[in-house]
This record gives sequence, structure tokens and C-alpha cells, in this order.
Amino acid sequence: MTTPADIGREIRAARRAHGLTQEQLAELAGASTRTVREIEKGSGGSSLDTVIAVAAAVGLTIGVVP
Repeated sequence: MTTPADIGREIRAARRAHGLTQEQLAELAGASTRTVREIEKGSGGSSLDTVIAVAAAVGLTIGVVP
């Protein structure tokens, strides 16, 4: 099972691979820097919509695998 920490690690790795700062990613995703930081740490109470937007900003998709 994928955990919030796993998702955060993947988003962080993709952000770094794109050469983006947390601030730049936040701007691209329409989120706050604090939100991006919390998502990358796997903590906080970000909505699923926000996590999906942040992931999409670095070319990732989040979905359900049956």
C-alpha cells in the first residue's frame, strides 16, 4: 500500500528532477509553499485535490490501482 510519505518522496524527487524549488512548485500548482513542504514530508491535512495538483505540476499522476 502506498503511504502519504511514499507519495511525498515521489513528488520531491520529481520536483528536484525538474530543477524546481518548493516555492516554484507551489506557484505552478496554485498551492502554498507550506502545503508543498507538508506533502513532501507526508504530513499535514492537504486535500486530495491539492496533492493531485502538486503531483500534476511535476508530471506525476495519482490514481487507484485495482
